[in-house]
Amino acid sequence: MARIIDGKKIAAKIRVEIAEGVQELKKKRITPGLAVVLVGDDPASRVYVSMKEKACAEAGIFSDEYKLPAETSEKKLLALVEKLNNDRKIHGILVQLPLPPQIDTEKVLEAISPFKDVDGFHPYNVGRLSVGKPLFKPCTPYGVMVMLKEEGVELSGKEVVVIGRSNIVGKPVAMMCLAENATVTVCHSRTKDLPSVVGRGDVVIAAVGKPEMIRGEWLKEGAVVIDVGVNRTGEKKLVGDVDFAGASARASAITPVPGGVGPMTITMLLHNTLESARRSS
Repeated sequence: MARIIDGKKIAAKIRVEIAEGVQELKKKRITPGLAVVLVGDDPASRVYVSMKEKACAEAGIFSDEYKLPAETSEKKLLALVEKLNNDRKIHGILVQLPLPPQIDTEKVLEAISPFKDVDGFHPYNVGRLSVGKPLFKPCTPYGVMVMLKEEGVELSGKEVVVIGRSNIVGKPVAMMCLAENATVTVCHSRTKDLPSVVGRGDVVIAAVGKPEMIRGEWLKEGAVVIDVGVNRTGEKKLVGDVDFAGASARASAITPVPGGVGPMTITMLLHNTLESARRSS
């Protein structure tokens, strides 16, 4: 039976270290500041933003929240981003996605200063990550890498299979694994014979967004499984992209959903905000 990788426990440990770092900076009269912009009233986004606020308060990070109506124009949002770019109290800017249809998401993300882009989505930061000189690493992939390190999973020389090719998780986590000298295969919906490709993985990172798509019998015996997916079933139950019961019978270690990768995402957002504040000191 697989060992459970406890994301809550790992996140709690790192948040203590972040809070200590914040206190050290405050001695220099610098308080790390994060601006969170929410446009519209998406329920999932609302919950996520409130979780970020709470996490900031616990770490001692100043949190400035902007709630804008769903009909907000692109011009008004870009003006707010520019204002935050120039606000010295703010070290990190996060525009909560998704944005309403009248707003060009790419244009907004590119308007954020790359030096305050604590989500790591700006093309400047994506480019730096791709050449092995990251300024900010995207929070969810960064959280995955920290979990693997905390669990003592050595990636050098290992086969890592990433299922999913999104700009938010799949592509950046593949680049981060390459930087650790892993041999990386990125799979997607058009991959031929997906089960046999997944079966090669010493480490399998699932970020495809389809509930329980990755079957336990596909896995190599003893594989480490990181399940990034969060899917709500018809019974309103949260499940990952991996068949947890089946995978647990073959894997050596596995992240649960919920309680696995999720807590790490906000934790690494706090970490990036602290790092940004340190650079400004």
